[in-house]
Amino acid sequence: MIIKQRTIQSQVSVSGVGLHTGKQVNLTFVPAPENHGYKFQRVDLTDNPIIDADVDNVVDTARGTTLEQNGVRVYTTEHVLAALVGLEIDNVLIQIDGPEIPIMDGSSMPFIKVLELVGALEQNAERIYFELKENLSFEDPIKNVEMLAVPQDSFRLTVMVDYNSDVLGTQHAHIYNINEFKTEIAMCRTFVFLHELEALLANDLIKGGDLNNAIVLVDKKISLKQINHLKKVFHKENVEIKGKGVLNNTTLHYFNEPARHKLLDIVGDLALVGTPLKMHILAARPGHAGNVAFAKKIKEHIKNQKAKKNSNPIFDLNKEPVLNIIDIQKLLPHRQPFLLIDKVIELTKESVVGVKNVTMNEEFFKGHFPENPIMPGVLLVEAMAQTGGILVLKTVPDPENYLTYFMKLDNVKFKQKVIPGDTVVFDLKLLSPIRRGICHMKGIAYVNNKPVMEAEMMAQIVKIKNNEPTLVHTY
Repeated sequence: MIIKQRTIQSQVSVSGVGLHTGKQVNLTFVPAPENHGYKFQRVDLTDNPIIDADVDNVVDTARGTTLEQNGVRVYTTEHVLAALVGLEIDNVLIQIDGPEIPIMDGSSMPFIKVLELVGALEQNAERIYFELKENLSFEDPIKNVEMLAVPQDSFRLTVMVDYNSDVLGTQHAHIYNINEFKTEIAMCRTFVFLHELEALLANDLIKGGDLNNAIVLVDKKISLKQINHLKKVFHKENVEIKGKGVLNNTTLHYFNEPARHKLLDIVGDLALVGTPLKMHILAARPGHAGNVAFAKKIKEHIKNQKAKKNSNPIFDLNKEPVLNIIDIQKLLPHRQPFLLIDKVIELTKESVVGVKNVTMNEEFFKGHFPENPIMPGVLLVEAMAQTGGILVLKTVPDPENYLTYFMKLDNVKFKQKVIPGDTVVFDLKLLSPIRRGICHMKGIAYVNNKPVMEAEMMAQIVKIKNNEPTLVHTY
C-alpha cells in the first residue's frame, strides 16, 4: 500500500519560554511542500536563516539537542520533532523568533494539541521509508549506553533506564507502532535529579526551568536551607519534599514516566535521520549524545545502502546465453565484419543485455589507430543499436520479416576507451512502452562492470514487403 506524505492544513502558533535561555519565544508551524522535511527558521534574525533538522547539524547534546547551520543555532529541538514524527507529519517549516524551542510542560503534548487544531493534509508524493534489513548496533562504554536496531516492518521502540537510584530504579517503556506515540508517550515530561538541578542552577543554566515543566526527582535528604533556595529560584512558597520521591509530590502520568520520556527523546532525535524508519530499536540507558550518535550511524547506513543499490550491475558472463551468435543472425540482417554482438545473456519484454568480445582480429583495428588500437565510438553506438534491435524485433512474431531503423540518438557519452581484450556488455532498457512502431530506450555499455559509454536511442520497426521496407504500427 502506498502511503502519501503529509503536511498541515494551515499555519498555527504556540508560545512559551526556553528551558535554558528563559527567553519568551513564539513558534509557528507552517505548511511545507513535498519532500521538504523538517526545517527551523530563525525569523528574529536578518535574512531569516534556515536550519535543517539534520543529524549532521548537531553541535551540542548537553541537556537537549542543539542544531547549528551557517553559524545560526536552535536549541532543544527534540520535543517538537517528536510531536511531528508522532503525528506522522512529514513536511513542516518551524519558525521561531528566538534561539530555543519553548519547553512548554516538558513534553510533546502541547505541540501535538496545537497541530491537531489545524489538522494534517495529504500530499501527492509517496512517503519513502527506510526498512532495515540487518542488525545495527551502537555502544558507549563510558556512559554505559547500548542501542540496537533490528529489522521490523514498523517503527518500534523499547527503552530501559537504570540510574542506580532508589527513586527511579530500573524502568522500561515501549511502543509497537508510531501511532501509539500520542496516547502512550507524548504527555511524558522531562525529568531531572535534584542534585543535577542544583548544579545547573549554580551555573546559571535552565533559566526557564519551573516545577511545571519538569519532574524533579529527590534521591537524597536535603536541608531546610536548600528548600528555601528552591523556593526563591522557582518563585514558589509551597516547595515540599517529603523524603525521597518527587519534588512537591508531583503526580506522575505513568509510574514509568521517566522511561517513557526517554523514548520520546529518541523519537525526536532520530527524526534528524531525515527519513521515516521501519526498524525495532532497543535502547539501554539512552541520552541525547547516544541518540545522536546512533542517528548518525543509521544515516550513514542508509547512505551506504543507497550507494549499493545505485552501483553498477554485475553480469554473469559465464551463464548459458539466451541467444547465441547463430540465434542472433536469425534476427539481425548484419553479417561479419559488421555483426557486432556475440551473444545475448538477458532478454525480457522491457530490457536486453548483449555481449561483444573485442579482439585484435577486428577489421576496424587495421585502420583505426593501428599502433594504439581503440574501438571506434561510432561502432560502440552501432553495437548498442544492434542489441536494442534484438529487443525490438523480439516483440513481433516473425522478426525475420522486419528491420529496425534507428531514428535518433541523444545524450551519447563516452566515458573510457575500449581496447582489444575487453568484453563489452550492453545493458538496454525501454524508457517507454513501444507505441506506433516507435521504441525509446536507454543503454549503458560496461567493461569490467564500469560504464564506458551510454546513449538514449529511438528506433522504428519496419516490415519488409516485396523487398521494400514498409512502416508498421504495433500497439
